[in-house]
Amino acid sequence: MAEGIKDKVAIIGMGCTKFGELWDKSAEDLMVDAFKECMEDAGIEKKDINAAWFGVHFEEQSVGKGATSLALALKLPFIPVTRTENFCATATEAFRGACYGVASGAYDIALALGVEKLKDTGYGGLPGGPSLMGTKNALIMPKLTAPGAFAMMATRYFAVYGLKPEEGKRMLAKVSVKSHYNGARNPKAHLRREVTEEQIINAPIIAWPLGLFDCCGVSDGSAAAIVTRADMAKKFRPDPVYVKALQVALSSGEELMYTKWDGAHVETTYRAGKQAYKEAGVKNPREEISMAEVHDCFSITEAVTMEDLQFSPRGKVKEDIEAGRFNHDGPQPIQPDGGLKCFGHPIGASGLRMIYEMYKQLQGKVQLPERQLKNPKLGLTHNLGGFPPMNIVSIAIVGS
Repeated sequence: MAEGIKDKVAIIGMGCTKFGELWDKSAEDLMVDAFKECMEDAGIEKKDINAAWFGVHFEEQSVGKGATSLALALKLPFIPVTRTENFCATATEAFRGACYGVASGAYDIALALGVEKLKDTGYGGLPGGPSLMGTKNALIMPKLTAPGAFAMMATRYFAVYGLKPEEGKRMLAKVSVKSHYNGARNPKAHLRREVTEEQIINAPIIAWPLGLFDCCGVSDGSAAAIVTRADMAKKFRPDPVYVKALQVALSSGEELMYTKWDGAHVETTYRAGKQAYKEAGVKNPREEISMAEVHDCFSITEAVTMEDLQFSPRGKVKEDIEAGRFNHDGPQPIQPDGGLKCFGHPIGASGLRMIYEMYKQLQGKVQLPERQLKNPKLGLTHNLGGFPPMNIVSIAIVGS
C-alpha cells in the first residue's frame, strides 16, 4: 500500500523576496534574491543540489521559455531542472516535485523555486473563462470572470445559510480587515496598510457582494525551498521542518454537470483536505492544525475554505470569524503574513511563499517578534486555481 510522504522529507532552507510592483527587478533578479536567501539559510553550496523544480505560470510574460531560465539565472551546475505549471498551485507543484524526487531516493537534496513577473506588462486580475476552460466551454459561459464566479459563490452561500446581504457583506469585511492587519506588520508584503470594516463595505463594487478590498491583486515575486531526506536534515540545521502531507486534487467538472453541488463550497478543497489529513495522521483539523495560509483570492474563498478544511462546521464560519478564531491572536491564526490579499499573489510563487511563512513560524524566526505565533505545531497551506465549480487544489502540511 502507498505510504505517503509523511516525515520522509525535510525543509532545510527557504527564501522569499518582497512581493509588489517591483519595477527595478527582473524575473532573474527575483529568482537570484530568493535563491540566495534560501542557500544561506540552508548553509549549502550549489554543488550540493542534485536537481531542481521551477514553477512559473505565465512563462512567456515572466521569464521566456522553459526550465533553462532557472539554470541560466542561478548558474546551476549541469543538473536536471523541471518546469512545473498548474495554475495557482504552480509553486506547490514545484515543491511537490522536489519532495517526491528526494523521497524516491533519486536525490539527496533538491531545490524548488517559483517566480512570476507580471507588473511590467500591465497585467492585472486573474484569467477569464476562455483562457482557463477552452473555447468549447466559453460558448456556455462566455463572460465568466474570477470576480464574477466567486461573487456567485458568495451570494449562494448567503442563500444556503440564511444570511441577509448586509450580514454576509460584513462577515466578508472582517476577513479582509484581518488580512490587512497582518499584512501591515509584514515587511515583505505588497499591501501594508490597515483598513476598517466600513472602508471595505463602502468600497467600489467589483462583482457584488465583492468590493475592491474583497479581491486580491497580482504581484511580482519569488520564493524558494531546499529539501532533503529526513534522516539527513539535522546534519544541516538543528531545526528543520518536516513535510507531513502533500496532496493535489483536480475537479472532474461534475459540479457543473449535476445538481448535488450546492454552489456554496469548493468540493475539491474538501477532498484534497481529507486526503492530506489522512496522510499526515490528523484526526481533528480544527484542534490539530495550528495555523494556515489559504488561497484567499477573494474574501469569500477564505470563508468557505475554513469550512471545506473542517476548521469550522458547515454554515458556521460566520460565528468563528466574529469570535476572532482566525485572527493573529486567535486559537487558529489564518494568513499570519497577510495572505494573497496583502502579501501578494505572483501566481508562480504563491505556494512557496505560503510554505515560507509556515517554515519561519515553526522555527520561531519570523522577521518581527510581534508577528511570531505561540508554539505552532502544524501548519497547512492551500492553493486553489480556477473557479468554484472547476479547479485545482493543492494542500501541504508541515511541522516540526
